[in-house]
Amino acid sequence: MHSLNYHKASNASEAARLLSGTEDGKFLAGGQTLIPAMKTRLAAPSDLVDVSGAADLRGITVSGRDVTIGAATTHAEVAASGELRNVCPSICEMAANIGDPAVRHRGTIGGSIANNDPAADYPAAMLALGATIKTASREMAADDFFVGLFETALEDDELITSIGFTAPEAGAYAKFPNPASRYAMCGVFVARGDGGVRVGVTGAGADGAFRAGEFEAALGGEFSAEALNGISVNAEEMLSDIHGDGVYRANLVSVMARRAVAAAS
Repeated sequence: MHSLNYHKASNASEAARLLSGTEDGKFLAGGQTLIPAMKTRLAAPSDLVDVSGAADLRGITVSGRDVTIGAATTHAEVAASGELRNVCPSICEMAANIGDPAVRHRGTIGGSIANNDPAADYPAAMLALGATIKTASREMAADDFFVGLFETALEDDELITSIGFTAPEAGAYAKFPNPASRYAMCGVFVARGDGGVRVGVTGAGADGAFRAGEFEAALGGEFSAEALNGISVNAEEMLSDIHGDGVYRANLVSVMARRAVAAAS
């Protein structure tokens, strides 16, 4: 049996200090990805630094339309926030449909973003909302943060502390879930704000979450589902696996995008 050291951090600073003293430590938030990886021996950290109880990493703050969400805030807490729902109901609805109740009450927004699973929901939202991902030492635009399958711009010892964004004038998320896992075979988040229209796609791209530029351009001229008729993504750039090939997923992107726009309208 693999042995390890467990540490409980009370705040972000303590978490960073605890991790710095380890040989191959990992931060643990909800554990919805890391724990299964450890069970299958895909991960074998020397230490776990638990940040789930760090008070400065939890909570949701809304000031006007400016939103800040602590990295250790759970999906269930995002879904249930009335203050957040008043300004950005789309992200609340998205969070309410992640996984099952057990996943939603343990999984965290920071953990989801840091893991950058190609079928996770939050990356599409972060791209569409033009979010800023904050750590103890810097801030990164979502466009620069997600760099590939399970890859982000984070350094090995870097901890996400919060996520910030300005709530859009209109937004919605449409998802086609795998019936077994509830992961997105395709999820499209559409947001219209002061900077124009942004469209984030997850579950479909061969390189992970991405922005659909042609969709954004079309919706910038006319924000309606009909504006997307005849527009599609390149099937060769989409993921192909046992659940669906690139052509299938390319079609899903178009369908989910139209559904999201219709809902946002």
